[in-house]
Amino acid sequence: MNNNIQFPLNFTFKISTFSNDFIIKDADNNTISFVKQKLFKLIEEVNVFNNETKSELLYTIKAKKWIDFSAAYAFTNSLNIPLGSIARKGWASLWKARYEILDENKTVEFEIQEENAWVKVADGILSEIPVLGLFTGYFLNPTYKVIRPDGLIVARLKKESSFFGREFSVSKLESLEKAEQERVILSLMMMILLERRRG
Repeated sequence: MNNNIQFPLNFTFKISTFSNDFIIKDADNNTISFVKQKLFKLIEEVNVFNNETKSELLYTIKAKKWIDFSAAYAFTNSLNIPLGSIARKGWASLWKARYEILDENKTVEFEIQEENAWVKVADGILSEIPVLGLFTGYFLNPTYKVIRPDGLIVARLKKESSFFGREFSVSKLESLEKAEQERVILSLMMMILLERRRG
């Protein structure tokens, strides 16, 4: 993943499969990655490829332990070199999604925070109502901010208006070093998979 990616990025989930596969394109409509979650694995694993042909594996995201409320997910590149990780902040995430992004030395680099917990709650409730649930993706769209420890917001992810909540966009608000940008994008990939599973 190079540092010349043109933001905003667009995450689009495929609705033709049972798995949580999605493609990432940049502002110029170039494919950046194809993300595929391995199904039926006790230890969760996500593979990030260069495109939908899966000709080149770029990254692997793997749970450090069995799935639970405080699970952490580690990033490695194609050479199996550790790049960092994302960790859900345990019980604090039950009400309002909060995650920590850690570098390869396990130092907290950023935090992802849901901006309005009520949007998520309403989305979860209304999506269970027949027919009405089909339209919640058009008017209930949670957003998440990526912030540095000093409170500076560096990026924002937003669920876009779409059926089945399949469209998300990522905007970069501040400059990031290459390794930081890499970890932020990988973290948002994993967070979206986790949040979609929560409802």
